[in-house]
Amino acid sequence: MDGLERLRQENEALKKEIERLSAIKINQKEGMIKKAVKGSPMSRAPFGYVSVNGSLVPAENFMEIEEIFEEFLNGDRKTSLRQLSAKHGLSVNGLKKVLKNFTYIGKIKFNNQIFPGNHKPIISSTLFNHVQNKMEKLGIK
Repeated sequence: MDGLERLRQENEALKKEIERLSAIKINQKEGMIKKAVKGSPMSRAPFGYVSVNGSLVPAENFMEIEEIFEEFLNGDRKTSLRQLSAKHGLSVNGLKKVLKNFTYIGKIKFNNQIFPGNHKPIISSTLFNHVQNKMEKLGIK
């Protein structure tokens, strides 16, 4: 067998492996979408929740989530994300993730879609929406 024929065979084997891995990835994503549709979380429990038998349950510190949202919403421009994050022991990016997390209003976000969750919300949708509006006005991404 010459070098060219060997390369063709290797190329075919690699194509088949890529097809196999793509099928696995598609099956995994379909399974995750089914899980999200059922209201189940996709990852570890976010700050303010604990996972109990695969379900999210408010943790002992769950009231801190409402405090964070209220402080951000009611704080003046002098209260920076850095100050608020430091106060609650979070990084600035961690704080942003908390403020954008649909889990806190009883929803699951997956694949850019929002599904009803099967867990108890920690804050109201109204508070969440007001915070989203303020973040947008301030250009916080």
